[in-house]
Parts: sequence; structure tokens; C-alpha cells
Amino acid sequence: MFRNLLIISILLSVIACKSPEARRPIKSASGSFIKESVERNKKLIEEEEALIATYMEKEDTIDYIASESGFWYYYNVQDTISTQLAELGDDVTFTYDIKHLDGETILSETENGIQKYKVDQTNQALISGIRDGIKLMKAGETITFLFPSHKAYGYYGIENKLGTNVPVQSTVTLKSINSTENN
Repeated sequence: MFRNLLIISILLSVIACKSPEARRPIKSASGSFIKESVERNKKLIEEEEALIATYMEKEDTIDYIASESGFWYYYNVQDTISTQLAELGDDVTFTYDIKHLDGETILSETENGIQKYKVDQTNQALISGIRDGIKLMKAGETITFLFPSHKAYGYYGIENKLGTNVPVQSTVTLKSINSTENN
């Protein structure tokens, strides 16, 4: 009897010391969703860039500049004398509008009002295209930007005003740049 208890004790201790095994997922993802999403987004960007290129060809009297950030712009009013660009931490004041590429107003300058923005340090609800565009501007300049949807309102659009994945144009006037002590 003691022998049986000893064998049972040894078996229980061996079983109890076994490390737990990781549970395996019931269903394994192949990563195809991400790959499909990337392909969809690449196709969407190509379509939007083609739409913007067609728009720029129609406006053949305007010399558009391609930005490194993935949008196009031209100067309505350019300051060729000043050298001060808006930089990280600067306080800027500006106005802007948002329009469809055909010129139909979505958000007017009046609706948006005068904006105050600390460059790249404010959680202000500005589209990334405008945040990037302001850094190309000098005080007193007015620039019209052409933004693909990923630089504008993207998938979300603007409720009751702008659908999803729609490229837009925006005319921005930089009223002032106030450099901070660090700049």
C-alpha cells in the first residue's frame, strides 16, 4: 500500500510540475486583410492623384509646385523679400477655406474664422495638409493648396458637407508669425 501511495505521489508531482502549454488560436489570420488594405489605399491615392493632375492640366496658366509632403500648391500672393518661415513652436495666425476641386465652397473663410496655431505643438483640429502647408509660408503670403484626401479629411470627410476620400483645395493666408523664445 505504501508503495502504491509512493508511486501515485511521484506521478502527481511529475504531472503538477509540467509547465503550462500555450493555447493555440482557433482561427489563424493570414495577414491578407492588411495586404488588401494597403493595395486599396495605393489604388485610391493613384486615382486621387490622377484627378488632381487632370485638374492642374485644365488650369494651365498656373504653375503648381509639388511638395515633399504629397500635395501641390501655388502662390496667390508671394513675399520674395522676407526669409522667415513658420517653424516648430511659432505662434501663427491665419485664415483658410476648403473647396472641392471644382471650386464649390465646403467651408468658407468666414465659417472657419481667424485661426491661431502653435506650429506642430497644438492638438488643434487642422488637417495635416494645412499643418504642413503653413510651414512653407511667410507672413502675408496666400497659397492655394491641392490636397489628396489622406492630407485632408480622408475616410471621415465632413458630416453633411464632404464625403469620404475626396481631394480638396484650400486657400490659406498667413497673417502673422510670432517666433517663440526658442526660435
